[in-house]
Amino acid sequence: MSEKVSILVVDDEDRIRRLLKMYLEREGYEVDEAENGEVALKKALEKDYHCVILDIMMPEKDGLQVCEELREKKSTPIILLTAKGEEANRVQGFELGADDYIVKPFSPREVVLRVKAILRRSSALNQVSNTTASRDIVVFPHLTIDNDAHRVTCDGQEVNLTPKEYELLYFLAKSPDKVFDREQLLKEVWHYDFFGDLRTVDTHIKRLREKLNRVSDKAAKMIVTVWGVGYKFEVIND
Repeated sequence: MSEKVSILVVDDEDRIRRLLKMYLEREGYEVDEAENGEVALKKALEKDYHCVILDIMMPEKDGLQVCEELREKKSTPIILLTAKGEEANRVQGFELGADDYIVKPFSPREVVLRVKAILRRSSALNQVSNTTASRDIVVFPHLTIDNDAHRVTCDGQEVNLTPKEYELLYFLAKSPDKVFDREQLLKEVWHYDFFGDLRTVDTHIKRLREKLNRVSDKAAKMIVTVWGVGYKFEVIND
């Protein structure tokens, strides 16, 4: 990849910012810093970062506010930094569109691994050459998912999804008519247990439907709620 990966590290503690910057730069990433939420939001809106590492508890504007306001404009992957006792905030962060979280105190190596994982999943680093013999494309009436290019289009118009929204849609679409409960979706899409976060699945489904519906109401209706169980992807032929 020719474009250098840029990451924004946001924390009001200078020591934490310097530590993360050092470890991330060792991996060849370009790292910017912000010491509060106001500065972070301004930078994240002005520049297209590949990932934002965002502390929740900050002066001026907290991380949850930054996450919510950034999500209104962009789909930049967001990793939240949270203290151990902030489970409710972590849940709220997921509901606002965060993609992952790391609990303080943390290992800098864990942060690097989480960043690498989220970059692998994000569209920014998942552009695959068109020269491959066969492309991983899922096509339905009104909806096309090009997994090689990490791109979703509805009736020919591209839909801008966060990495987690994309993963959720792709996972459901790979198994049409199969019903998944919330626990299964958490395990398969989020890849780890996060207690008390079943609402996170509902919130992501809601956001996903809203984004699809802006382009195609028929595409949005393919994500079906199975009451008392969970969700499924149901193909609508017209």
